[in-house]
Amino acid sequence: MSNKTITIDDIEVPFEEGQTIMDAALAAEIYIPHLCHKPGLSPHGSCKLCTVDVDGRAVSACTLPAAEGQRIDNNTPALNEVRKTITQMLFIEGNHLCPSCEKSGDCTLQAMAYHLGMLDGHFPQFYPQRELDASHPTLVLDRDRCILCELCVRASREYDGKDVFAISGRNTNRQLIVNSATGRLADSDIETDDMAAHICPVGAILIKDHGYEIPIGRRTFDLHSVAESDLGEIKLSNVRHHDE
Repeated sequence: MSNKTITIDDIEVPFEEGQTIMDAALAAEIYIPHLCHKPGLSPHGSCKLCTVDVDGRAVSACTLPAAEGQRIDNNTPALNEVRKTITQMLFIEGNHLCPSCEKSGDCTLQAMAYHLGMLDGHFPQFYPQRELDASHPTLVLDRDRCILCELCVRASREYDGKDVFAISGRNTNRQLIVNSATGRLADSDIETDDMAAHICPVGAILIKDHGYEIPIGRRTFDLHSVAESDLGEIKLSNVRHHDE
């Protein structure tokens, strides 16, 4: 056990060399809101929900290495208000119509809105019209729901070893693309069992012919908050790692 510590919201937290603030917090069962972070994949820092104050400086907890003596503010009204605004912007920038979405109850964006007390979108709705790709026999890609977290990009590259996805364009023209000769999902080598096919936190990548198998009301975030779910996943991962 390392004797190095950081302080998060007045709680002393141990960390190992090479851990980020996010790594140390999750290991100590302290929840820092996030959408683009996934243990085991390289940190990215794209969603900015995990922004914390470190010695008075705003930083991304998923990318900044933990360092001895850091004093970190995480669960504050000011930070949570900024996080709520970011979440509202993510909602209105895509077509996230929860009552009609198969991902409802399993959607991390939706669960984050509940966690942060978001009651409405606040901003005018964009209603984007991006290309939907249903060419694959078992998967569908709905870009209107993509939040550009790049989890599928990293999962395909780092875990599946396939490099199926990428992000193209700038500013409001940024979108998820498929790395195939035609740009179609059907002409890529993605398979239903790939991590990239299941890691999307919203409803941008879905498995065909398997809708509503788990009824609304019994899904992940119907039963547990996003904080409980994420911290529970870390616990389970640690148990598996210990058993190995």
